[in-house]
Amino acid sequence: MSGGTLLSVVKLSAMNQRGWILGAAAVAVGLMAAGATLPPEPRSAAVQPVARLVRTTPVVLELFTAQGCAGCAEADRMVEEVADAPGVIVLTYGVDYWDYLGWADTFARPEFAARQHAYRQALRLRSVSTPQVVIDGHRQVSGARSPELQTAIDEESDRRDFPPEIEFRAAGDRVGIGSGRPPEGGAEVVAVTYTPGLQSVQIDRGDNRGQTVRQLNVVRDVTRLGSWTGRSALFDLPPESDDGDAVVILLQARADHRILTAARR
Repeated sequence: MSGGTLLSVVKLSAMNQRGWILGAAAVAVGLMAAGATLPPEPRSAAVQPVARLVRTTPVVLELFTAQGCAGCAEADRMVEEVADAPGVIVLTYGVDYWDYLGWADTFARPEFAARQHAYRQALRLRSVSTPQVVIDGHRQVSGARSPELQTAIDEESDRRDFPPEIEFRAAGDRVGIGSGRPPEGGAEVVAVTYTPGLQSVQIDRGDNRGQTVRQLNVVRDVTRLGSWTGRSALFDLPPESDDGDAVVILLQARADHRILTAARR
């Protein structure tokens, strides 16, 4: 995938109220520019990392799908194929408006359909479609169009506009968003909780009766953590569950829902 990069993680010692302390990183850059080789960082039991700093911007794919939708299985497989690419985050939302066909989606929640409708308004679409992949909150691919989706991923992975940094506190209970230039209208910090990996569901009724639907990174909850206005700030994270769920932090423009940056805990 052109332009795709793995999320780089840098350990920091502290974060002050006016932004991240990046002195060590600046020294490292200077040494590398001079051709020097940095010695390995000494490890000490007495010194524990307090943060993980995410420096690159992944491409976020949000798939809106339904277990009772006859045409959705192919889209489920499509995003599964690209999910392992470096720098790609896939999130699968079950929507409930297909339940009338006889099968109540086991992963769907009304707020997921509401999120899809919010994208419809932001993208100025006439209606919602299922399946639908929204890429970085500002472009979409309807149906299961693999070449079109790959092109969108490649183009988005080349788009780097120096977003603010995301820093997870070592305790796992808070996340910091660095300073930067906010979009018009500001931005929201959103935590998306999901179950990592594949889940299979046997469908007993409706158009997909007798089939097994397989879905990746199924979203369980979407929580707004607060507003970001360009200044560095800390936000409380949702409590960690005992079910092995993971969290993706989205920094999302309030006006047009464009995702400025994202990171996985």
